Amino acid sequence: MLDHLIKGATVVDGTGAPARVADVGIRDGRIVLPGPGETAATTEDATGLVLAPGFVDPHTHYDAQLFWDPYATPSMNHGVTTVAGGNCGFTLAPLHPDRPEDADYTRRMMSKVEGMALKALEEGVDWGWSSFAQYLDALEGRIAVNAGFMVGHCALRRYVMGADAVGGQPTPEQLARMVGLLKEAMAAGAWGLSTTQSSTHSDGDGAPVASRHARPAELLALSQAVGEHEGTQLEAIVAGCLDQFSDAEIELFVEMSAVAGRPLNWNVLTIDATVPERVPRQLLASERARKSGGRIVALTMPILTPMNMSLGTFCALNLIPGWGEILSLPVPERIARLRDPDVRAEMLRRADSKEAGVFRRLAHFGRYVIGDTYSRENEGLTGRVVRDIAAERGQDAFQALVEICANDDLRTVLWPMPTDNDPASWALRAETWQHEDVLLGGSDAGAHLDRMCGAPYTTRFLGDCLRGRGLVPLEQAVRMLSDDPARLFGLRERGRIAEGHHADLVLFDPERIDAGPATLVHDLPGASPRLDSRAVGIVSVRVNGVETIRDDEVTGAIPGRVLRSGRDTRTVSTR
Repeated sequence: MLDHLIKGATVVDGTGAPARVADVGIRDGRIVLPGPGETAATTEDATGLVLAPGFVDPHTHYDAQLFWDPYATPSMNHGVTTVAGGNCGFTLAPLHPDRPEDADYTRRMMSKVEGMALKALEEGVDWGWSSFAQYLDALEGRIAVNAGFMVGHCALRRYVMGADAVGGQPTPEQLARMVGLLKEAMAAGAWGLSTTQSSTHSDGDGAPVASRHARPAELLALSQAVGEHEGTQLEAIVAGCLDQFSDAEIELFVEMSAVAGRPLNWNVLTIDATVPERVPRQLLASERARKSGGRIVALTMPILTPMNMSLGTFCALNLIPGWGEILSLPVPERIARLRDPDVRAEMLRRADSKEAGVFRRLAHFGRYVIGDTYSRENEGLTGRVVRDIAAERGQDAFQALVEICANDDLRTVLWPMPTDNDPASWALRAETWQHEDVLLGGSDAGAHLDRMCGAPYTTRFLGDCLRGRGLVPLEQAVRMLSDDPARLFGLRERGRIAEGHHADLVLFDPERIDAGPATLVHDLPGASPRLDSRAVGIVSVRVNGVETIRDDEVTGAIPGRVLRSGRDTRTVSTR
């Protein structure tokens, strides 16, 4: 007898094959394609609904949130049943057992670089581990999604080198210890190594994070160790990920992947028709890797993820060259500087310079929409476009924006309208998605929670495919969200609806599937805020055969597993 039977669903199995109407059963957490007369303990009629494999999000930063939110909301609400964490070189383990201050350093770093609420990190995580194995064990049996984790390079460096990890170089003995720690973590189930060399990544003290000080020899030694363990990967971020790679960055990626014999994925490929040279330049790394015995995969988002801004708190505006020094001043001094016409002119010049890279897109201040305001002077401005306000006041757009924010003591919420929401950019995205080394993902779903909400990319993309732009057919869209990332990570028996596979399943209404607007809620530990988005049209989500979501509400079940390399992943070799 089956545990559960889903009858008459339109099955989109994740392979890209044409949809078909069929019954799908579940027994002992596995998929059964039932024969005639099969009975079941429970049955549901899924006529008119689509049954798809659970979606796999390859870049989430859920390392901390899973401790206070085992459901990985809102990702699981939007059909995600497997998440990858430990991204960008940042993990909560290993922690040196004789240096309790390292946990505080890690919390402050994660708060600064990944926008995680410090209160939530302090109150929502017990920090009772030392080794990476202990970290994984702390999650085992208490999560609703399946989760796998890379080992962060910053944590390895901090464990071995202490405070010297920032600014220092390891001795041969220290490098050997780092390699040994990485191997211990992979033996316990870590998926491999993640690292960052990005100029945007600074710690809680404002210094470049530890891995940014690593030289190529260190990165290659760690990459080689990854290749010695089954079912492992590489993930890396460099400055050029945000705009265009330098020759040296391409060479580094190629060498890391080739020496490991493992795929390397990076985040995130920004596609904009006004910068037509970016995509071929970024994918040149993939072409060179394949010729050198490696594989480099670019993650890209299939939706435009709105990200709010503020002149009062750390956000992407701080990353524009020359802006960080001004936006980090005390508020009264910051307002005085921002009101200085010469200062504003220089800020705009830097924001529009080549060195600003992808952040140039943030400098179109006339396109910003005013969000929440806090003063009587700003009453009635919420929802209005800055260019219209500026025209009424006889000001340039940046001046108008500064005055609005100054009235709120810089607390005003700002929403920049995307500059790449044009037909040409969407056509370029559809073309780029077909490349063998381009993968959908990069939600950052567990990070930057008060600034952006990338988790709903799955449902919003499906809704767009079914009732919007229709850039790819449903069968391909589902494959891109499920089987493609499962194959990249070598997930065993996941990503498809097939006999004997784990029953990670999403049942949804194709007429309604979508995501609601991002709204600010205060439900993190310490009542810290985050942006949330409701799923529309998701009827049911099952993880390992157990229902975790019904009609966008969590059921309370926690059937998820910590997916460990080797046991739950197979090697995806590049050789």
